[in-house]
Amino acid sequence: MAIADITIFPVGTDSTSISKYVAEIEKALGKEQGRVKIKLTPMSTLIEGDIHDLFEIIEKLHEIPFSNGIKRVETNIRIDDRRDKQLTMEGKLASVAEKLDQ
Repeated sequence: MAIADITIFPVGTDSTSISKYVAEIEKALGKEQGRVKIKLTPMSTLIEGDIHDLFEIIEKLHEIPFSNGIKRVETNIRIDDRRDKQLTMEGKLASVAEKLDQ
C-alpha cells in the first residue's frame, strides 16, 4: 500500500483560478473510488492504494487538463511507499497524534 500526494497545474489558463480543472480531476478520480482511497485537501489530492494503481491513475489525471484545451501541464507527485508494514493515511495521522499525547 502506498500514498501519493498529487498536485496538477494547468499552465496558461485564462484565469488565476484553477478550481474548474481541479473539479474535473476530482470527478475523474471519483470513478476510481473503491480501487483507491481519495482525500482532497486545500493544496493537493492524496490517493492511497496499490503502487501500480496509483501510477496508472496519476497518468489519467495528468491528461485531463490537456483534454480541456490546456497546452501545458505540470504535475507534482510525492509518494510514500512503505513495505515493512501496512501504510494508511489514518495510520500516519494516528502515529503523530499518539506522540503528541506523550
